Amino acid sequence: GEKKREKEKEGKKSRTSEAATLHGCQERKVCLWGGKPPLGSIFRDKERFMFKGSADNKIEAAMSELVPEPRQKPAVPMKPVGINSNLLGYIGIDTIIEQMRKKTMKTGFDFNIMVVGQSGLGKSTLVNTLFKSQVSRKSSGWNREEKIPKTVEIKAIGHVIEEGGVKMKLTVIDTPGFGDQINNENCWEPIEKYINEQYEKFLKEEVNIARKKRIPDTRVHCCLYFICPTGHSLRPLDLEFMKHLSKVVNIIPVIAKADTMTLEEKTEFKQRVRKELEVNGIEFYPQKEFDEDLEDKTENDKIRQESMPFAVVGSDKEYQVNGKRILGRKTPWGVIEVENLSHCEFALLRDFVIRTHLQDLKEVTHNIHYETYRAKRLNDNGGLPPVTTETEENHERALQRRTKKAP
Repeated sequence: GEKKREKEKEGKKSRTSEAATLHGCQERKVCLWGGKPPLGSIFRDKERFMFKGSADNKIEAAMSELVPEPRQKPAVPMKPVGINSNLLGYIGIDTIIEQMRKKTMKTGFDFNIMVVGQSGLGKSTLVNTLFKSQVSRKSSGWNREEKIPKTVEIKAIGHVIEEGGVKMKLTVIDTPGFGDQINNENCWEPIEKYINEQYEKFLKEEVNIARKKRIPDTRVHCCLYFICPTGHSLRPLDLEFMKHLSKVVNIIPVIAKADTMTLEEKTEFKQRVRKELEVNGIEFYPQKEFDEDLEDKTENDKIRQESMPFAVVGSDKEYQVNGKRILGRKTPWGVIEVENLSHCEFALLRDFVIRTHLQDLKEVTHNIHYETYRAKRLNDNGGLPPVTTETEENHERALQRRTKKAP
Protein backbone atom coordinates (compact mmCIF):
# COMPACT_ATOMS: atom_id res chain seq x y z
CA GLY A 1 0.00 0.00 0.00
CA GLU A 2 2.80 2.45 0.79
CA LYS A 3 4.49 1.71 -2.55
CA LYS A 4 1.23 2.47 -4.41
CA ARG A 5 0.80 5.77 -2.55
CA GLU A 6 4.39 6.78 -3.36
CA LYS A 7 3.87 5.97 -7.09
CA GLU A 8 0.66 8.04 -7.14
CA LYS A 9 2.48 11.02 -5.53
CA GLU A 10 5.31 10.77 -8.11
CA GLY A 11 2.72 10.64 -10.97
CA LYS A 12 0.97 13.77 -9.64
CA LYS A 13 4.31 15.62 -9.44
CA SER A 14 5.21 14.68 -13.04
CA ARG A 15 1.82 15.81 -14.34
CA THR A 16 1.99 19.14 -12.52
CA SER A 17 5.52 19.75 -13.87
CA GLU A 18 4.41 19.02 -17.45
CA ALA A 19 1.44 21.38 -17.07
CA ALA A 20 3.69 24.10 -15.71
CA THR A 21 6.10 23.60 -18.58
CA LEU A 22 3.33 23.84 -21.19
CA HIS A 23 1.88 26.94 -19.48
CA GLY A 24 5.27 28.62 -19.47
CA CYS A 25 5.79 27.89 -23.17
CA GLN A 26 2.44 29.46 -24.09
CA GLU A 27 3.27 32.52 -21.99
CA ARG A 28 6.58 32.85 -23.81
CA LYS A 29 4.80 32.64 -27.23
CA VAL A 30 2.50 35.50 -26.29
CA CYS A 31 5.38 37.36 -24.75
CA LEU A 32 7.41 37.08 -27.97
CA TRP A 33 4.75 39.10 -29.82
CA GLY A 34 3.23 41.26 -27.16
CA GLY A 35 5.42 41.86 -24.12
CA LYS A 36 8.83 41.80 -25.87
CA PRO A 37 10.93 39.98 -23.22
CA PRO A 38 14.75 40.20 -23.26
CA LEU A 39 16.44 38.35 -26.07
CA GLY A 40 18.54 36.35 -23.61
CA SER A 41 15.48 34.71 -22.08
CA ILE A 42 14.23 33.78 -25.54
CA PHE A 43 17.51 32.10 -26.48
CA ARG A 44 17.66 30.28 -23.12
CA ASP A 45 14.15 28.98 -23.72
CA LYS A 46 15.15 27.77 -27.18
CA GLU A 47 18.15 25.94 -25.78
CA ARG A 48 16.11 24.51 -22.95
CA PHE A 49 13.36 23.09 -25.16
CA MET A 50 15.77 22.32 -28.05
CA PHE A 51 14.02 24.46 -30.69
CA LYS A 52 16.45 23.72 -33.52
CA GLY A 53 16.36 22.97 -37.29
CA SER A 54 12.95 22.08 -38.63
CA ALA A 55 11.34 22.44 -35.20
CA ASP A 56 12.17 26.18 -35.28
CA ASN A 57 10.39 26.59 -38.60
CA LYS A 58 7.31 24.72 -37.42
CA ILE A 59 7.00 26.77 -34.23
CA GLU A 60 7.55 30.06 -36.09
CA ALA A 61 4.89 29.09 -38.64
CA ALA A 62 2.48 28.21 -35.83
CA MET A 63 3.23 31.51 -34.10
CA SER A 64 2.60 33.47 -37.33
CA GLU A 65 -0.76 31.72 -37.69
CA LEU A 66 -1.74 32.66 -34.17
CA VAL A 67 -0.80 36.34 -34.46
CA PRO A 68 -0.62 37.75 -38.09
CA GLU A 69 1.89 40.44 -38.97
CA PRO A 70 0.50 43.95 -39.25
CA ARG A 71 0.31 45.17 -42.93
CA GLN A 72 1.71 48.50 -43.97
CA LYS A 73 -0.76 51.02 -45.32
CA PRO A 74 -0.35 51.89 -49.02
CA ALA A 75 1.24 55.21 -49.81
CA VAL A 76 -1.31 55.95 -52.56
CA PRO A 77 -4.68 56.97 -51.11
CA MET A 78 -7.50 54.53 -51.74
CA LYS A 79 -10.23 55.26 -54.31
CA PRO A 80 -13.10 57.24 -52.76
CA VAL A 81 -16.18 55.22 -52.06
CA GLY A 82 -18.97 55.65 -54.61
CA ILE A 83 -16.77 56.42 -57.69
CA ASN A 84 -16.29 53.72 -60.32
CA SER A 85 -14.82 53.55 -63.82
CA ASN A 86 -18.12 54.59 -65.41
CA LEU A 87 -18.72 58.22 -66.23
CA LEU A 88 -20.92 60.11 -63.81
CA GLY A 89 -22.53 62.07 -66.62
CA TYR A 90 -22.53 62.78 -70.36
CA ILE A 91 -19.31 64.39 -71.63
CA GLY A 92 -19.69 64.30 -75.41
CA ILE A 93 -16.69 62.26 -76.54
CA ASP A 94 -18.84 60.38 -79.04
CA THR A 95 -19.51 63.58 -81.01
CA ILE A 96 -15.99 63.44 -82.51
CA ILE A 97 -17.35 61.12 -85.22
CA GLU A 98 -20.05 63.65 -86.10
CA GLN A 99 -17.45 66.46 -86.13
CA MET A 100 -15.27 64.49 -88.55
CA ARG A 101 -18.27 63.73 -90.73
CA LYS A 102 -19.26 67.41 -90.97
CA LYS A 103 -15.69 68.44 -91.82
CA THR A 104 -15.42 65.77 -94.51
CA MET A 105 -18.76 66.79 -95.99
CA LYS A 106 -17.52 70.39 -96.27
CA THR A 107 -14.10 69.65 -97.75
CA GLY A 108 -14.97 66.46 -99.62
CA PHE A 109 -12.32 63.95 -100.61
CA ASP A 110 -10.41 62.69 -103.64
CA PHE A 111 -10.43 59.27 -105.24
CA ASN A 112 -8.35 58.39 -108.29
CA ILE A 113 -8.98 55.14 -110.14
CA MET A 114 -7.00 53.79 -113.09
CA VAL A 115 -8.30 51.26 -115.64
CA VAL A 116 -5.83 49.17 -117.62
CA GLY A 117 -6.50 46.55 -120.26
CA GLN A 118 -6.79 45.86 -123.96
CA SER A 119 -9.28 47.75 -126.07
CA GLY A 120 -12.74 46.24 -126.32
CA LEU A 121 -12.89 44.77 -122.80
CA GLY A 122 -15.48 47.31 -121.59
CA LYS A 123 -13.29 49.39 -119.26
CA SER A 124 -15.15 52.68 -119.75
CA THR A 125 -18.55 50.97 -119.56
CA LEU A 126 -17.67 49.27 -116.29
CA VAL A 127 -16.46 52.50 -114.67
CA ASN A 128 -19.63 54.28 -115.75
CA THR A 129 -21.67 51.43 -114.28
CA LEU A 130 -19.60 51.50 -111.10
CA PHE A 131 -20.41 55.15 -110.37
CA LYS A 132 -23.76 55.21 -112.21
CA SER A 133 -22.78 58.23 -114.27
CA GLN A 134 -20.86 59.11 -117.41
CA VAL A 135 -17.47 59.52 -115.75
CA SER A 136 -15.44 57.83 -118.48
CA ARG A 137 -15.49 58.57 -122.19
CA LYS A 138 -16.56 55.65 -124.32
CA SER A 139 -14.80 55.07 -127.61
CA SER A 140 -16.92 53.28 -130.19
CA GLY A 141 -13.82 52.07 -131.99
CA TRP A 142 -11.13 53.40 -134.27
CA ASN A 143 -12.23 55.27 -137.37
CA ARG A 144 -10.39 54.82 -140.63
CA GLU A 145 -9.10 58.38 -140.47
CA GLU A 146 -7.71 57.91 -136.96
CA LYS A 147 -4.44 56.18 -136.36
CA ILE A 148 -3.89 53.62 -133.64
CA PRO A 149 -1.51 55.19 -131.07
CA LYS A 150 1.97 53.72 -131.22
CA THR A 151 2.50 54.14 -127.49
CA VAL A 152 0.34 53.93 -124.41
CA GLU A 153 -1.47 57.19 -123.71
CA ILE A 154 -2.59 58.40 -120.30
CA LYS A 155 -5.89 60.27 -120.17
CA ALA A 156 -7.28 61.54 -116.87
CA ILE A 157 -10.85 62.80 -116.61
CA GLY A 158 -12.05 64.49 -113.41
CA HIS A 159 -15.60 64.73 -112.08
CA VAL A 160 -17.27 65.87 -108.87
CA ILE A 161 -19.87 63.40 -107.62
CA GLU A 162 -22.21 64.26 -104.77
CA GLU A 163 -24.38 61.81 -102.87
CA GLY A 164 -26.14 62.41 -99.57
CA GLY A 165 -24.32 65.72 -99.11
CA VAL A 166 -20.87 64.10 -99.48
CA LYS A 167 -18.71 65.39 -102.33
CA MET A 168 -16.11 63.24 -104.01
CA LYS A 169 -13.69 64.45 -106.63
CA LEU A 170 -13.37 61.38 -108.83
CA THR A 171 -10.58 61.08 -111.39
CA VAL A 172 -10.67 58.24 -113.91
CA ILE A 173 -7.31 57.52 -115.59
CA ASP A 174 -7.62 55.59 -118.83
CA THR A 175 -4.74 53.96 -120.71
CA PRO A 176 -5.69 53.60 -124.38
CA GLY A 177 -3.21 51.68 -126.49
CA PHE A 178 -2.15 49.25 -123.76
CA GLY A 179 -1.63 45.76 -125.22
CA ASP A 180 -2.86 46.76 -128.67
CA GLN A 181 0.51 46.64 -130.45
CA ILE A 182 2.20 43.71 -132.14
CA ASN A 183 5.21 44.23 -129.88
CA ASN A 184 3.98 45.02 -126.36
CA GLU A 185 7.40 44.88 -124.73
CA ASN A 186 7.69 47.28 -121.78
CA CYS A 187 4.28 48.77 -122.55
CA TRP A 188 3.71 49.16 -118.78
CA GLU A 189 6.56 51.67 -118.43
CA PRO A 190 4.48 54.78 -119.35
CA ILE A 191 1.89 53.73 -116.74
CA GLU A 192 4.52 53.18 -114.05
CA LYS A 193 6.11 56.51 -114.96
CA TYR A 194 2.77 58.31 -114.60
CA ILE A 195 2.14 56.77 -111.16
CA ASN A 196 5.61 57.79 -109.93
CA GLU A 197 5.16 61.30 -111.34
CA GLN A 198 2.08 61.74 -109.14
CA TYR A 199 4.10 60.63 -106.11
CA GLU A 200 6.82 63.09 -107.03
CA LYS A 201 4.32 65.91 -107.43
CA PHE A 202 2.83 65.21 -104.00
CA LEU A 203 6.31 64.98 -102.43
CA LYS A 204 7.39 68.35 -103.83
CA GLU A 205 4.23 69.99 -102.50
CA GLU A 206 4.83 68.37 -99.14
CA VAL A 207 8.41 69.64 -98.67
CA ASN A 208 7.66 73.25 -99.60
CA ILE A 209 8.21 75.72 -96.79
CA ALA A 210 4.97 77.56 -97.52
CA ARG A 211 2.92 74.59 -98.59
CA LYS A 212 -0.78 74.53 -99.24
CA LYS A 213 -3.23 73.82 -96.46
CA ARG A 214 -4.68 70.96 -98.46
CA ILE A 215 -2.32 69.37 -100.97
CA PRO A 216 -4.10 68.25 -104.15
CA ASP A 217 -3.99 64.48 -104.25
CA THR A 218 -3.50 63.11 -107.77
CA ARG A 219 -1.93 59.80 -106.67
CA VAL A 220 -3.51 56.65 -108.11
CA HIS A 221 -5.39 54.92 -105.29
CA CYS A 222 -6.66 51.92 -107.23
CA CYS A 223 -5.85 50.18 -110.50
CA LEU A 224 -8.46 47.91 -112.09
CA TYR A 225 -6.64 45.49 -114.37
CA PHE A 226 -8.93 43.87 -116.95
CA ILE A 227 -8.16 40.26 -117.84
CA CYS A 228 -9.32 38.91 -121.18
CA PRO A 229 -11.87 36.08 -120.64
CA THR A 230 -9.93 33.44 -122.55
CA GLY A 231 -10.84 30.67 -120.12
CA HIS A 232 -7.31 29.23 -120.33
CA SER A 233 -4.64 31.17 -118.45
CA LEU A 234 -3.07 34.59 -118.04
CA ARG A 235 -1.00 36.00 -120.87
CA PRO A 236 2.70 36.86 -120.33
CA LEU A 237 1.72 40.54 -120.68
CA ASP A 238 -0.73 40.22 -117.78
CA LEU A 239 1.88 38.63 -115.54
CA GLU A 240 4.61 41.16 -116.40
CA PHE A 241 2.35 44.15 -115.88
CA MET A 242 1.05 43.02 -112.48
CA LYS A 243 4.52 41.93 -111.39
CA HIS A 244 5.96 45.41 -112.02
CA LEU A 245 2.98 47.55 -110.99
CA SER A 246 1.92 45.66 -107.83
CA LYS A 247 4.89 47.26 -106.04
CA VAL A 248 3.74 50.83 -106.70
CA VAL A 249 -0.08 50.73 -106.79
CA ASN A 250 -3.07 48.76 -105.47
CA ILE A 251 -4.02 46.32 -108.25
CA ILE A 252 -7.47 44.69 -108.34
CA PRO A 253 -7.70 42.02 -111.09
CA VAL A 254 -11.01 41.87 -112.94
CA ILE A 255 -12.22 39.32 -115.49
CA ALA A 256 -14.00 41.39 -118.16
CA LYS A 257 -17.13 40.32 -120.06
CA ALA A 258 -17.74 37.33 -117.81
CA ASP A 259 -21.01 36.61 -119.66
CA THR A 260 -18.97 35.01 -122.45
CA MET A 261 -18.15 32.05 -120.18
CA THR A 262 -20.34 29.40 -118.61
CA LEU A 263 -20.56 29.13 -114.82
CA GLU A 264 -18.18 26.15 -114.78
CA GLU A 265 -15.68 27.88 -117.07
CA LYS A 266 -15.82 31.00 -114.93
CA THR A 267 -15.13 29.10 -111.70
CA GLU A 268 -12.22 27.16 -113.21
CA PHE A 269 -10.72 30.29 -114.79
CA LYS A 270 -10.87 32.20 -111.49
CA GLN A 271 -9.07 29.35 -109.69
CA ARG A 272 -6.43 29.15 -112.44
CA VAL A 273 -5.78 32.90 -112.30
CA ARG A 274 -5.39 32.84 -108.49
CA LYS A 275 -2.95 29.93 -108.78
CA GLU A 276 -0.84 31.65 -111.45
CA LEU A 277 -0.65 34.87 -109.44
CA GLU A 278 0.47 32.92 -106.39
CA VAL A 279 3.10 30.93 -108.31
CA ASN A 280 4.57 34.11 -109.84
CA GLY A 281 4.65 35.92 -106.47
CA ILE A 282 2.24 38.65 -107.53
CA GLU A 283 0.37 40.33 -104.69
CA PHE A 284 -2.90 42.07 -105.43
CA TYR A 285 -5.03 44.21 -103.16
CA PRO A 286 -5.82 43.53 -100.32
CA GLN A 287 -2.29 42.38 -99.51
CA LYS A 288 -1.87 39.86 -96.69
CA GLU A 289 0.88 41.80 -94.95
CA PHE A 290 -1.35 44.87 -94.51
CA ASP A 291 -4.11 43.15 -92.53
CA GLU A 292 -4.30 45.10 -89.27
CA ASP A 293 -6.19 42.67 -87.02
CA LEU A 294 -7.93 39.30 -86.97
CA GLU A 295 -11.22 40.78 -88.18
CA ASP A 296 -9.55 42.33 -91.24
CA LYS A 297 -7.64 39.11 -91.94
CA THR A 298 -10.81 37.00 -91.80
CA GLU A 299 -12.71 39.36 -94.11
CA ASN A 300 -9.85 39.81 -96.58
CA ASP A 301 -9.00 36.09 -96.67
CA LYS A 302 -12.55 35.39 -97.82
CA ILE A 303 -12.17 38.00 -100.59
CA ARG A 304 -8.74 36.72 -101.65
CA GLN A 305 -9.74 33.05 -101.70
CA GLU A 306 -13.30 33.27 -103.07
CA SER A 307 -14.00 36.56 -104.88
CA MET A 308 -10.71 37.47 -106.54
CA PRO A 309 -10.55 38.07 -109.44
CA PHE A 310 -14.01 39.57 -109.83
CA ALA A 311 -15.85 38.23 -112.89
CA VAL A 312 -17.96 41.21 -113.97
CA VAL A 313 -20.31 42.45 -116.65
CA GLY A 314 -20.78 46.16 -117.27
CA SER A 315 -23.70 48.00 -118.80
CA ASP A 316 -25.14 51.50 -118.58
CA LYS A 317 -28.43 50.61 -120.27
CA GLU A 318 -31.67 49.91 -118.42
CA TYR A 319 -34.26 47.26 -119.23
CA GLN A 320 -37.65 46.34 -117.81
CA VAL A 321 -37.54 43.01 -115.95
CA ASN A 322 -40.48 41.85 -113.81
CA GLY A 323 -41.78 45.40 -113.56
CA LYS A 324 -38.41 46.83 -112.43
CA ARG A 325 -35.87 48.97 -114.25
CA ILE A 326 -32.46 47.29 -114.04
CA LEU A 327 -29.01 47.69 -115.59
CA GLY A 328 -28.22 44.83 -117.91
CA ARG A 329 -27.23 43.41 -121.27
CA LYS A 330 -29.95 42.11 -123.56
CA THR A 331 -29.31 38.85 -125.38
CA PRO A 332 -31.54 36.58 -127.52
CA TRP A 333 -32.08 34.29 -124.52
CA GLY A 334 -32.77 36.99 -121.92
CA VAL A 335 -31.36 39.94 -120.00
CA ILE A 336 -28.10 39.62 -118.04
CA GLU A 337 -28.66 41.61 -114.85
CA VAL A 338 -25.52 43.49 -113.86
CA GLU A 339 -26.37 43.76 -110.16
CA ASN A 340 -27.63 40.18 -109.81
CA LEU A 341 -25.01 38.00 -108.03
CA SER A 342 -26.28 34.88 -109.78
CA HIS A 343 -25.38 36.51 -113.14
CA CYS A 344 -22.06 38.23 -112.36
CA GLU A 345 -19.95 39.65 -109.51
CA PHE A 346 -20.32 43.33 -110.31
CA ALA A 347 -22.15 44.01 -107.02
CA LEU A 348 -19.26 42.44 -105.07
CA LEU A 349 -16.74 44.63 -106.90
CA ARG A 350 -18.79 47.79 -106.28
CA ASP A 351 -19.21 47.03 -102.57
CA PHE A 352 -15.52 46.18 -102.27
CA VAL A 353 -14.15 49.28 -104.01
CA ILE A 354 -16.65 51.89 -102.79
CA ARG A 355 -18.59 50.73 -99.74
CA THR A 356 -16.04 48.80 -97.66
CA HIS A 357 -12.44 49.45 -98.81
CA LEU A 358 -12.35 52.91 -100.41
CA GLN A 359 -10.75 54.59 -97.40
CA ASP A 360 -8.35 51.69 -96.91
CA LEU A 361 -7.27 51.97 -100.55
CA LYS A 362 -6.32 55.59 -99.91
CA GLU A 363 -4.52 54.77 -96.65
CA VAL A 364 -2.48 51.95 -98.19
CA THR A 365 -1.54 54.26 -101.06
CA HIS A 366 -0.35 56.97 -98.66
CA ASN A 367 1.21 54.86 -95.89
CA ILE A 368 2.78 52.09 -97.99
CA HIS A 369 3.29 52.90 -101.67
CA TYR A 370 3.90 56.64 -101.31
CA GLU A 371 6.12 56.20 -98.24
CA THR A 372 8.18 53.59 -100.10
CA TYR A 373 8.68 56.02 -102.99
CA ARG A 374 9.40 58.90 -100.60
CA ALA A 375 12.04 56.94 -98.65
CA LYS A 376 13.76 55.83 -101.87
CA ARG A 377 13.67 59.35 -103.28
CA LEU A 378 15.19 60.89 -100.16
CA ASN A 379 17.89 58.20 -99.96
CA ASP A 380 18.84 58.83 -103.59
CA ASN A 381 19.02 62.54 -102.81
CA GLY A 382 21.30 62.04 -99.78
CA GLY A 383 18.54 62.53 -97.24
CA LEU A 384 17.62 65.97 -98.60
CA PRO A 385 14.18 66.84 -99.98
CA PRO A 386 13.92 67.25 -103.76
CA VAL A 387 14.58 70.78 -105.00
CA THR A 388 11.51 72.30 -106.64
CA THR A 389 11.30 75.23 -109.03
CA GLU A 390 9.86 77.44 -106.28
CA THR A 391 12.74 76.77 -103.90
CA GLU A 392 15.29 77.49 -106.64
CA GLU A 393 13.61 80.83 -107.43
CA ASN A 394 13.46 81.75 -103.74
CA HIS A 395 17.15 80.89 -103.37
CA GLU A 396 18.09 83.09 -106.34
CA ARG A 397 16.03 85.98 -104.96
CA ALA A 398 17.74 85.69 -101.59
CA LEU A 399 21.16 85.78 -103.25
CA GLN A 400 20.19 88.90 -105.22
CA ARG A 401 19.05 90.65 -102.04
CA ARG A 402 22.34 89.85 -100.31
CA THR A 403 24.39 91.19 -103.22
CA LYS A 404 22.35 94.46 -103.22
CA LYS A 405 22.82 94.96 -99.48
CA ALA A 406 26.57 94.35 -99.67
CA PRO A 407 28.67 97.59 -99.93
